[in-house]
Amino acid sequence: MTNITLSIEDDVYKKMKKYSEIKWSDFVRKIIQKRIEELEKLNSEIYADQKLLSENWLSKEDNLAWKNL
Repeated sequence: MTNITLSIEDDVYKKMKKYSEIKWSDFVRKIIQKRIEELEKLNSEIYADQKLLSENWLSKEDNLAWKNL
């Protein structure tokens, strides 16, 4: 597992200390993971939409008709 360093304001840190029962590193880890999952889902939806939009919606007959114009 990789470690990261996080800077926070002093007043936030003081407030965090009031809730010492919370494992803040676990909390942050879960929030980061959740955000990554949201971003990956968003990216896959965008990719799917781009793929859908790029598909040729013309039938064989349509293509033949356009070819002869």
